[in-house]
Amino acid sequence: MFPVIKSIQPGSSKQILAAGHLLALLLIALKKEIGVKGRGIITHLLLLLLLLPEATPEMLNSKCPLTLIRDPNQPLNWFRPGDYHISGVISATPVGFNPSVFNEPPFTRVSGMGFLPPWYTLSFLFAVREVNRNHRLFPNLTLGYDIYDNFYDARMTCGAMVDLLCPGQPNIPNYYCGPWNKALAVIEGADSDKSKDISIMSSIYKTPQLHPFLGSSQFYNTSMEGVYLDEKGQLTVESDVVNWVPFPNKSFGAVKFGSISRQGSSGPKFTIDEEALVWSRLFNQTLPQSRCTKSCRPGYAKKVQEGEPICCHACAPCAEGMISTQEDADHCTKCPEDQYSNKDRDQCIPKIITFLSYDEYLGTLLASTALFLALITGLVLGIFIKYLDTPIVKANNRDLSYILLVSLLLSFLSSFLFIGRPRKVTCLLRQTAFGIIFSVAVSSLLAKTITVVLAFLATKPGNRVRRWLGKSLANSIVISCSSIQILICVIWLGTSPPFSDSDMRSQAGEIILQCNEGSVPMFYTVLGYMGFLAAICFTVAFLARKLPGAFNEAKLITFSMLVFCSVWVSFVPTYLSTKGKYMVAVQIFSMLASSAGLLGCIFLPKCYIIVLRPSLNTKEHLTTKA
Repeated sequence: MFPVIKSIQPGSSKQILAAGHLLALLLIALKKEIGVKGRGIITHLLLLLLLLPEATPEMLNSKCPLTLIRDPNQPLNWFRPGDYHISGVISATPVGFNPSVFNEPPFTRVSGMGFLPPWYTLSFLFAVREVNRNHRLFPNLTLGYDIYDNFYDARMTCGAMVDLLCPGQPNIPNYYCGPWNKALAVIEGADSDKSKDISIMSSIYKTPQLHPFLGSSQFYNTSMEGVYLDEKGQLTVESDVVNWVPFPNKSFGAVKFGSISRQGSSGPKFTIDEEALVWSRLFNQTLPQSRCTKSCRPGYAKKVQEGEPICCHACAPCAEGMISTQEDADHCTKCPEDQYSNKDRDQCIPKIITFLSYDEYLGTLLASTALFLALITGLVLGIFIKYLDTPIVKANNRDLSYILLVSLLLSFLSSFLFIGRPRKVTCLLRQTAFGIIFSVAVSSLLAKTITVVLAFLATKPGNRVRRWLGKSLANSIVISCSSIQILICVIWLGTSPPFSDSDMRSQAGEIILQCNEGSVPMFYTVLGYMGFLAAICFTVAFLARKLPGAFNEAKLITFSMLVFCSVWVSFVPTYLSTKGKYMVAVQIFSMLASSAGLLGCIFLPKCYIIVLRPSLNTKEHLTTKA
């Protein structure tokens, strides 16, 4: 378009109008056939055509018919003539526009417009004046400016760019007669949308931006001190950060509240004096947040990184049992003891109450097993009572067999004290009953073993051990050994008895209802004494296993005590490695397994003979076997 207009001779205004109308029609016809980028170029060309001045017959008598006189009071433009110009378009004043018409310039249709240039424009105008006064910078030359305010409007931006890029007079691209006002650079201070329009139009004439033009220059401030820019066009000296504060007389003043230092440092350092910062009442008086990282989501907390500024923090997830409910939390908050954190660590939810109950599979299985073994023990006890006068029942002290069977029955039934919701009574009875019942059972086995040994020694001539044989010795062994365990339990209950308690820390998300043993050393004392009796019983039975005698029980006792000791030796590490209701399950299992071992190894062979092989349950058979 521009070479066509430049080739038109002066005075042919009708040809200009005809060419303009023809080109407009051509562009409108082609607009449907081209893409989005082409449409943008067409839009700018149409705007250029609309800005062509109205041609009148009087212009034919002029020597330079397209010369227009600039209005010095034009509110859109700050203009100063010079040998070289710095042009610019800024977005400074928001205004409202009346409906567009085509018989008068656009700026006359603006309402609510202010005429005072913004402070940064005034600084530029004063700087140009100082440059022109300093003959060391531009000897014999003057610097002018041509600054437009586009009022945040695309039409005003295009109109200003047409005027700025015309080398001669306003609004006629590629046409000039007389001086050529060459623009050195274009200052661009508009918003992002208008910057695209400025870039497209300025690139046609290869007009540079001001920033690279001044990239390696030296300037002088009002005190004639040198101010340098680095290779990136940034100031190398310290800059003050000021706040414009209104005063009661409606004037404004700059108050320093910070600085930016670059000289002698690897990077810019920004400093703010919060006490010197004065906020206007029109603004929210909260300090802005400085950051160089993304915000920490709920469930995370800020973590200061060593060697980095405070604003350059990392985001660390909250630990288990802790939460954060806000963004950029300084620290995580611990949940109450009866609650725990969810998976996202941004909410506390109630913990689940748990204990070994009859409703769950494990509790039902253990209870059923204990009940079944108790019934078996009761059946064996009934068989021994029914056949109490038979030789096999009388052998090795019938009363001790009854004591052992009753203690085994009670040991199976005591398992029910460990199942269910822990209460005050059950917590007091469960461990003491366990210790006393098992001590009675092991004591009766020890008495049986000692009876076998004494009976063998009594068969030797001249041995005085015969007088020790009888029920009195066996009963005294059971009573004395059991009494020691009873004394230990009484001391335990008197000093620090067990009580019902809740454990909120062992398992995440659970409140474990359990019996607190009160004194852990006392619990292991009870367990240790029971193990001591079992060890003595096993040793004596092992030594007496080959002694002759009528139905010698030493072999059966040896094997039963081997099972008993194996169960309780493995109980200790297993018990210590589990938590919560599974500790209770381990103890119940050990009680059932050890008692079942004693029942099966000692009494099942006898019941087999009594019920299924009655012919062997005779004194002659036992004597012959011996």
